[in-house]
Amino acid sequence: MSSVAVLTPESFAEHRSGLRDEETRGGVPEDEAYIPTYLEAFPPLPEKGAPGEKSSELTGVWNKIRPIKSSVITQVFHVPLEERRYKDNSQFGEGDEAKVCVDIMQKTGAHIELSLAKDQGLSIMVTGKLDSVMKARKEIVARLQTQASATVTIPKEHHRFVIGKNGEKLQELELKTATKINIPRPEDPSNQIKITGTKEGIEKARHEILLISAEQDKRAVERVNLEKAFHPFIAGAFNKVVQEIMQDTGARINIPPPSVNKDEIIITGEKEPVSQALLRIRKIYEDKKRKTTTISVEVKKSQHKYIIGPKGNTLQEILDATGVSVEMPPLESSSETIILRGEPDKLGPALTQVYAKAKSVMVAEVTAPAWLHRFIIGKKGQNIGRITQQLPKVHIEFTDGDEKITLEGPTEEVELAQAQIQEIIRDLLGRMDYTEVLIDQRFHRHLIGKNGANINRIKEQHKVSVRIPPDNEKSNLIRIEGDPQGVQLARKELLEMAARMENERTKDLIIEQRFHRTIIGQKGEKIKEIRDKFPEVIINFPDPSQKSDIVQLRGPKNEVEKCAKYLQKVIAELIENSFSIPVPIFKQFHKNIIGKGGANIKKIREETNTKIDLPTENSNSEVILITGKKVNCEGARDRILAIQRELANIKEVDVSIPAKLHNSLIGAKGRLVRSIMEECGGVHIHFPSEGSGSDKVTIRGPGEEVEKAKRQLLQLAEEKQINNHSVELHAKPEYHKFLIGRGGANIRKVRDRTGARIIFPTAEDKDQELITIVGKEESVRQAQYELENLIRNLDNVIEDWMLVDPKYHRHFVARRGHVLREIAEEYGGVTVSFPRTGVQSDRVTLKGAKDCVEAAKKRILEIISDLEAQVVLECIIPQRFHRVVMGAKGYKVQQITRDHDVLIKFPERDDNSGLEAQSQENGDVSPELDSVPRKCDIILISGRKEKCEAARSALLALVPITMDVDVPFDLHRYIIGQKGAGIRKMMEEYEVNISVPQPEQQSDIIKITGLVPNVERARAGLLERVKELQAEQEDRALRGFKLMVSVEPKYHPKIIGKKGAVISQIRKDHDVTIQFPDKGDENQDLITITGYEKNAEGARDAILKIVADLEEMVSEDIRLDHRVHARIIGGRGKAIRKLMEEFRVDIRFPQPGSSDPDRVTVTGLPENVDDAIDHMLNLEEEYMMDVVETETMAAYMKPPSRLEEEPRGPAKGFVVRDAPWNASGNKAPDMSSAEEFPVFGTGVVPKQTSVWGPKKY
Repeated sequence: MSSVAVLTPESFAEHRSGLRDEETRGGVPEDEAYIPTYLEAFPPLPEKGAPGEKSSELTGVWNKIRPIKSSVITQVFHVPLEERRYKDNSQFGEGDEAKVCVDIMQKTGAHIELSLAKDQGLSIMVTGKLDSVMKARKEIVARLQTQASATVTIPKEHHRFVIGKNGEKLQELELKTATKINIPRPEDPSNQIKITGTKEGIEKARHEILLISAEQDKRAVERVNLEKAFHPFIAGAFNKVVQEIMQDTGARINIPPPSVNKDEIIITGEKEPVSQALLRIRKIYEDKKRKTTTISVEVKKSQHKYIIGPKGNTLQEILDATGVSVEMPPLESSSETIILRGEPDKLGPALTQVYAKAKSVMVAEVTAPAWLHRFIIGKKGQNIGRITQQLPKVHIEFTDGDEKITLEGPTEEVELAQAQIQEIIRDLLGRMDYTEVLIDQRFHRHLIGKNGANINRIKEQHKVSVRIPPDNEKSNLIRIEGDPQGVQLARKELLEMAARMENERTKDLIIEQRFHRTIIGQKGEKIKEIRDKFPEVIINFPDPSQKSDIVQLRGPKNEVEKCAKYLQKVIAELIENSFSIPVPIFKQFHKNIIGKGGANIKKIREETNTKIDLPTENSNSEVILITGKKVNCEGARDRILAIQRELANIKEVDVSIPAKLHNSLIGAKGRLVRSIMEECGGVHIHFPSEGSGSDKVTIRGPGEEVEKAKRQLLQLAEEKQINNHSVELHAKPEYHKFLIGRGGANIRKVRDRTGARIIFPTAEDKDQELITIVGKEESVRQAQYELENLIRNLDNVIEDWMLVDPKYHRHFVARRGHVLREIAEEYGGVTVSFPRTGVQSDRVTLKGAKDCVEAAKKRILEIISDLEAQVVLECIIPQRFHRVVMGAKGYKVQQITRDHDVLIKFPERDDNSGLEAQSQENGDVSPELDSVPRKCDIILISGRKEKCEAARSALLALVPITMDVDVPFDLHRYIIGQKGAGIRKMMEEYEVNISVPQPEQQSDIIKITGLVPNVERARAGLLERVKELQAEQEDRALRGFKLMVSVEPKYHPKIIGKKGAVISQIRKDHDVTIQFPDKGDENQDLITITGYEKNAEGARDAILKIVADLEEMVSEDIRLDHRVHARIIGGRGKAIRKLMEEFRVDIRFPQPGSSDPDRVTVTGLPENVDDAIDHMLNLEEEYMMDVVETETMAAYMKPPSRLEEEPRGPAKGFVVRDAPWNASGNKAPDMSSAEEFPVFGTGVVPKQTSVWGPKKY
């Protein structure tokens, strides 16, 4: 008899998790539970045996638990120093390598860590998912390691095996070896594969490619051409024969499918299996060619598909059953001949099967009107569904627009389905009808109605179906189907609706959009009244977002006209009632106008029937807006003004000032008129609206101030009137430049003599001939007289000549006559003609206005004089400064040319002059260079001597200088700024280049390069910045004052406060930082305060005050019955929070499961604690009465439990058989014994050894 041991279920739960249900329960009913053996319940762990040794049967239980593999892997690889792409180790972790790694991490999602070995090699650790790690490794090798390249040559036909399906093999190979592999395209005859990457990666990739090629070398490919007709015998029914050959030989055989007209069969694999497979295929072919014969039969084309069967299965079944191949003509062919190929004795049974399959399915047609089809089908396919459920093998097909219904399936079932459908058709034709009616497409949407309301009503009322064609069909035909009587009634109603719409009219009313909302009314109440009044008229308002004023009316002609007149009347009333007048009233009188409880303003509104809007109390506006009918508005305005006059000595005066002066009197943004109002005690000056043409200006305010404002306004208007006289003249646009003169000289003379302002048209003005003269009347007249004389003289065209030495002709006609064009533009379009090239003449002809010709002659003589006095000066500036001197696109040198009227020519660049003299600074030239200047440094300036010298000085001023500024090295990084922002800003602001020395130089000198004035400004700016930074440093030093405060750690949470509220407030109040000790710090009582000394001391005092308050507090424990705790705490702690705030104490309740659930701790000042305890004890007494009452009632209502009457035996625990402690001489372990089941960390001396082995501690 087997011995039995008892264990608790808990101790067994862990061990049985890997076992099957049948092993743990054995499939025995619960009342007769199977008791497992000890080995079944606790299978031993597998022991590591010798190689090849089979593990015991029991270890299989543990092997069923699948190991969990980590999805995150780590790879480490090394890049030698000689292969590193970036070898600058000055700032490891901050250079290009770090940037590359950050970029790769963002791209791939892998984590990368870099470390530098002693040999300056790079160790890289990549962590992440396998795919991410492989991609990151490839990127790292490509970007951090120097790349080599190599080629490997393999046969061209092996390239596709290296690439793999969809390039997967190549991608895998590139990731695995971290290389880039370039395989020539199919059309490229080359058989060389190029590999780029590290040396190690190239070797790996080369090895893998050669392995793939070597593997392919072992393979053979045989192509054999056998007649297509015998392919089915080689393949066998359902490919059984070919699969058997492939399985036996291991070769791969590709037979083209029946749809592909190819005779070639391809056999691939290793050489021996391929030759075996080829032998067997040839044997089958020769055997069938010798033994088989053919017969031909004619079968209707429509039946062919039944012989072929789904996916050709029927042909395969015939081949499998009879060994005969059935050859079908192509589907696109019209041939009906079927060829059967096989052994003569088997052709008969095969032919019988072919005929049986052909006749197994029948196709029939039923004719029914196309409009009836949907009724035959029924609602949601109900009618046709009943037939297909009864006859599931029958396929029924309806075609749109065709009257035929096609049925396909077994003969008997098709006949039954045909009879049922014909019966449905007869029934429907007896009780259904249809008609078609033509209605213009433009009325279709009105027939349908809003959301289909009209058409749905007709359908429900007459029990018919109405099909209205969609808009894209552009059809007028409407079809009605259903009950014959209903069809006729629906037709009649639709025609009547169409006739009414024919008589309809559409009218557009122009109503300002601002009135639309008023006409519609709140929640559409007013428009509903209008629609009820004209029910046959449809009124459409535009969408507010369209900002359209067009309101559309549609309906019967007479009704539309009536509705339009009514709406026009409503609009007229709205326009009349929307007149508004702004009335400026002094702010202090607004309350008097409103009256007590709004009595005054309410009375004015009611009696004048107007809307009166006053500005809000905190608004600066003094304007009261009155809206309503014009007469009523004026009446309301007079009453409001009367109230103001009664309250103060308010006077109103109208002044007539020409409207053209209003804008100048108001001034820019109303400044001028506002200054008059403020100066005159806050009077109101009201100008008429712009464009009204009114001259009336109203002044309102205290009597004396109004008179003062009137005098100032009239005086200002008079001044403006005097100085605002204007006259307009007309002159040809080509005369304008002459009238203005060179550099504005002519027009400036006229202005200086007359004092008038002369305005010429701009390029944007429409009238290019209009010249306006503005100023005092006398000045304007004098300027007008002078300009008119000039214009008259310009109209007097003459022809004159002058003598010019031929040696100067080239200057005038060079550059496509640039100088002559300038003379023509400047002197009223005068024409200057020089003799043609080759003609030896010094006569020059001028034609144009007399004054212009004279001025042009004078200008030509000036130019000749300049040419005669022309000199060429050399300006020596080192070539390296030429680009700076020229400026962007040469704008600086062009400006000098214009300003000094000279020509400046820069030398050609001497790119070969690499060995320049020692670099010069500040534009100085060394004596050696001065004595023998280089050709590439000489700039030629031609013109009058004095102008050339001025131009040379201007050029030399553009040569940049370099200035050294001494700035303490520790401030350099602050001057540079974040990512160089600070230094860039200074360079842009002062237009200089600032060079800061490299950190390793430890130099204080900053170099500023640029033009002299810019460098001076930059130097001053830099020194100012240095002062600011030094001040900041000093401030930082003052802010860095530290103060240590010793506070017992138990008070720290109170000083910090809830969510840091208390300490945050101290930090904010005293502008300091406060640091509490970390958990591991030695001095747990020290709090560090950092900031200005005075602020730090203030923060310290605040903390010490909190500590002093806390030290005065006491904690007392009281006992409150745990049953009332929830009531005292309240919902979400509201009640206890309120209690703590009221008594200024902290109350702590015990945690669930506490050994003393009734103990409550109260902390605070002694008197507050006593008050809180008294209050809580009172609450306990009050709540306990409710608790006792509730428990008594609950006990009374609870029914007696039967479980209490039936005593329960002790739990059996978990039982196992054949336990080791039940063997002879052993006993079951005592689970209560500390020796048998020792507690961790305690040592027990063993009394005896057991089957469990010696105890280990």
